[in-house]
Amino acid sequence: MLQNVDVLVVGHLSIDRILLPSRTAPFTVLGGAAAYTSLAAKRLDATASVISKVGGNFPEAYLWWLKQEGIDLSGVVKKTDQPSTSFELNYNKDLSERTLSLKGKGAPIELTDLPEYLKAKSVHIAPIANEVSFEVIQRLKQCSNVLSLDPQGLLRSFDEAGNVLENASVDKRILSLVNIYKSSQAEILALTDQTELKAAIKAVHDFGVGTIIVTLGAKGAVLSVEGAQFNIAACPSHVLVDPTGAGDVFIGGFLTEYLRQKESIWCACVGSAAASLVVEGLGPTYFGKKEEIYKRAKVLYEKELKQ
Repeated sequence: MLQNVDVLVVGHLSIDRILLPSRTAPFTVLGGAAAYTSLAAKRLDATASVISKVGGNFPEAYLWWLKQEGIDLSGVVKKTDQPSTSFELNYNKDLSERTLSLKGKGAPIELTDLPEYLKAKSVHIAPIANEVSFEVIQRLKQCSNVLSLDPQGLLRSFDEAGNVLENASVDKRILSLVNIYKSSQAEILALTDQTELKAAIKAVHDFGVGTIIVTLGAKGAVLSVEGAQFNIAACPSHVLVDPTGAGDVFIGGFLTEYLRQKESIWCACVGSAAASLVVEGLGPTYFGKKEEIYKRAKVLYEKELKQ
């Protein structure tokens, strides 16, 4: 495990089967927030590492490719007698909505899976199927100056057919450990039992979370820093191919700049710019060049300043 890595992402790598209206057949690709977030950070020249658990059916090619991209995988445990977490994602005609179903569920990440000597500048908790417990997050908090959370995988429950429901009960003690929170609007409303976004954001701040990011798809994102709110526009993409992982890439870009002590609005603009590039390709295969991310971020940032 890299010591003092910039961005350490904790959560399962997955096998994603994606159905897009533009394609006659589904395609199978590396998935999981851990993949998208770490690759985004690495693209911006941060050091990135993943703690995950994969099963015997997880393609070695995915691990090889992540290593080739410079992601440290020494925290990835392979359990050959277990399945990998895998999902099917079915998008609607304009890619604004998707149905998600669980096809395989990997073993949870345990305290014993964490390296004995672990130090990271930031740790991003990114579960996708309830694989990270409060005790694991508590331990990770001790290893980092900045703890960020995407609760999507904590909110998910699954029916017998594998259909995903966002109604799981979440241990709210987790929020008291978190510095940066990121989720979709639906997720923060579900987590806080609120019906309005403003009230939901306040509820998360009340746990002591300093920075909150709520992604709104094509409408951009809301950034709330110590209660001061900013609307961050969605950075335009040249083409929308596959929206999977856009929010995970957003937090990867945000965290990387945050660690460089950049102001929060700039960090969010970099996140939006990085997200606008990944959706131009299939899965986590296209991130553009670092220079293009910063170029798009600068245009967006200058617009934000004029508002």
